Amino acid sequence: MHFDPYGGEAARLAADLVNFTAPPQPRDLEPLLAAHGIVRSVLTARQAAEIWTWCRRLAVCFGPQDLGRRCQAVNALLAAASSTPHISLHDGNPHLHYSAADADTAAHIQAVTAAGLAYVVCSAGADRLGRCARGGCGVAFVDTSRNGRRTYCSVRCANNDAVARHRRRHHSTGHPPATQEAE
Repeated sequence: MHFDPYGGEAARLAADLVNFTAPPQPRDLEPLLAAHGIVRSVLTARQAAEIWTWCRRLAVCFGPQDLGRRCQAVNALLAAASSTPHISLHDGNPHLHYSAADADTAAHIQAVTAAGLAYVVCSAGADRLGRCARGGCGVAFVDTSRNGRRTYCSVRCANNDAVARHRRRHHSTGHPPATQEAE
């Protein structure tokens, strides 16, 4: 599935932010923000701390949940970001900006990620904001697959889970898994 860069990319940024497991330093966030098209990506320590708090709020939007609950969570983020979207022509084509040009970088990230999650929920489907199904992983992701049925964060997690299931099946039946003999 192809998302427009202002909605889908912002939702992918939200997923990447959610996947931080400890408060990030500006040096940890700046390359990630730049990779997701955030132009003003230089942060202060205070802004990095604000983004960490925001990451924890974004986290509730990912994973299996009731549509009403997910919409409620995204609406709370939109209200908290309280930005004023506007149409910009800075590159000659009209497109939507989710925060004012003079917005603080942390406030801009909040507005962009909240709007990106809302975009995915409304245009692609709320169930595309997933969490990895492999036990112990739980990485947040935006499902961009064609059929919208992705359940793992990566091919590696999918393969590891398949191998673990295979081993459990063979272990429970008392038969060892088949191995290839050397030629």
